Amino acid sequence: MASRNVGRRRADGKGNRRRALDIPPGHGHGHGHGHGAGDHVVDTSVVDSDAVVARRVRIVVAAVLIPLITAAVVLLVVLWPGGGVKVESYQTSTARGEVTAVQACPDPKDKCDQATVKLSNGPEKGQEVPVQVPTAGETTIPVKVGQSVMLGIQDGAPLTEKYQYVDHDRTKPLLIIAVVFAIAVVALSRWRGFAALMALAVTAVMLTQFILPAILKGSNPLLVAVVGGAVIMTVAVYLTHGINAESSIALAGTIAALGLTVLLGWFFTELSQLSGLAAEGASVAKSFAPDLDLTGLLVAGMVIGALGVLDDVTVTQAAAVWELSAANPAANRRELVAAGLRIGRTHVASVVNTLVLAYAGASMPVLIVFAIQDLPALSVISTESVAMEIVRGLVGSLGIIAAVPLTTALAAMAVADRSRDLVAAPIEPKTSPSA
Repeated sequence: MASRNVGRRRADGKGNRRRALDIPPGHGHGHGHGHGAGDHVVDTSVVDSDAVVARRVRIVVAAVLIPLITAAVVLLVVLWPGGGVKVESYQTSTARGEVTAVQACPDPKDKCDQATVKLSNGPEKGQEVPVQVPTAGETTIPVKVGQSVMLGIQDGAPLTEKYQYVDHDRTKPLLIIAVVFAIAVVALSRWRGFAALMALAVTAVMLTQFILPAILKGSNPLLVAVVGGAVIMTVAVYLTHGINAESSIALAGTIAALGLTVLLGWFFTELSQLSGLAAEGASVAKSFAPDLDLTGLLVAGMVIGALGVLDDVTVTQAAAVWELSAANPAANRRELVAAGLRIGRTHVASVVNTLVLAYAGASMPVLIVFAIQDLPALSVISTESVAMEIVRGLVGSLGIIAAVPLTTALAAMAVADRSRDLVAAPIEPKTSPSA
């Protein structure tokens, strides 16, 4: 039987190869017969380039994505904080340095150690200054010679009192783990990993330059979170997975699930009468920004917290349906949805548990306090600090659950039953060397 070149690159240039299905004339499914030059081969790897898929996805993009992305970009420009939001009374000068010596303070009543720190930055860089630090019995991580520490600067004070110990300087270990993480991502995923790191950088910029400053400027936290989240997901999905039909469907599912998460978060926050004051740092933030809407901030946190997992679920579901359609171009919408949901159920079962455990892990100190008090379970659950985490975890999980059927249905609409739309391309049989 004549050999056939059954692989062809995807239209989006990713370089993935799959087996093509041989479809003799008059058949809507593939067979492995060799009938010479009369055979036709349909390459099912080029799903994105099929006319029917492109047409359906264009409809989705034109009707759903383009208006939503345009609205998000316009609101991003309108809500952009445009200027610093820092509170002058809360600003402190800082410095870093290396501990060169540690000895007990001259007065035993002070219960402290006197460290000598060589400054590594600031106007007095290179000088050695005295700094009082906690004794080994006063802190879980004592200050030792050779360690790097962060210092606060009291302007106008004499040199002996000018610098105060703030915390250990953890810049180096954090930088090391960040570099290891980046290398691991790029080594495993190559250019996709690099694109994912770029998307992560965009997320950091959006959080620090738009979402947080806009909320502090007085903009509605919920609106800011939705706009910022939509922009983050658009950039992340298209940058990481390319601008193609599959990514567009995943993004549409993400934005739809994001909207549902917002509605559920707002509804159950109001229903549970959560003020947001129990969140860590909320009272401090409120003292410096009296007009801050803590309830809206709580819901905004739910939205931002669910974004990453929503991205994971929707991209996976879209990819699963694409693969199912590539394997069987004749599959109808119902078959693709059913198969996609079987994959999605397994994914959701693990992801939901992950999300809930992540929120529970963040609340461990609070849970430990309640365990020590030995309060009844219902009393513990009803306290705002615990109820807030429960609502946060379950609302995020509901958004993830909704993302699976939404994305699966959209993807199935795009690629269902492509067999009649595939154009068969004749391929000449190769001649054997002996001929």
